[in-house]
Amino acid sequence: MRIDFDPAAMPRNEFYRLLTATVVPRPIAWVSTTSADGTHNLAPHSFFTIASVAPPVVQFTSVGRKDTLGNIEATGQFVVNLAPEGLFEQINDTGTDFPHGVSEFEAAGVGSEPSLRVKPPRVAASPVALECEVHTTLGIGDSTVVFGRVVHAVVAQDVLVDGHPEISRMKPLSRLGKDEWGTVGDVREISRIRHADWQGPAGGR
Repeated sequence: MRIDFDPAAMPRNEFYRLLTATVVPRPIAWVSTTSADGTHNLAPHSFFTIASVAPPVVQFTSVGRKDTLGNIEATGQFVVNLAPEGLFEQINDTGTDFPHGVSEFEAAGVGSEPSLRVKPPRVAASPVALECEVHTTLGIGDSTVVFGRVVHAVVAQDVLVDGHPEISRMKPLSRLGKDEWGTVGDVREISRIRHADWQGPAGGR
């Protein structure tokens, strides 16, 4: 038995909670930006993924108009910092609705470091940072999708294994439903099957 949910007949926030509880886990873009007057902003955004490989483009969605979006529109730059387990409370702190003009770096006590190619700073303790220039933005309803071309990436040496970022060392957080967060947990591996090697569906092998 299944239960039907009609978004047209439900309040916006109720269906939003349903979506965020079912589209899980969601990686977190911990986005740093700089306003036109030089104030550094930092906020987590959990509608985040890769949009293109060549050119390398990542995307995240701003639900509503927030300082992150305004700063990006003003400057055309941002940094996506990986959100690791060790900074769990600070990541959550930077999601607080501080008044406009308050730097989350300062309010939440998050250390920063200069970026190489863009003006917004990186999170110093984050193991991975993607420095981005805006490719384009797309308004959809009450949200805006931001596409950023990655112009530089930096990865902490201690999370690399044979030159490749190792998930067990990065320990990224994810967002789930309600106030829930996820950690990596068990990691399973399986190779993609070439058609030449196909032996029928998994259940019948």
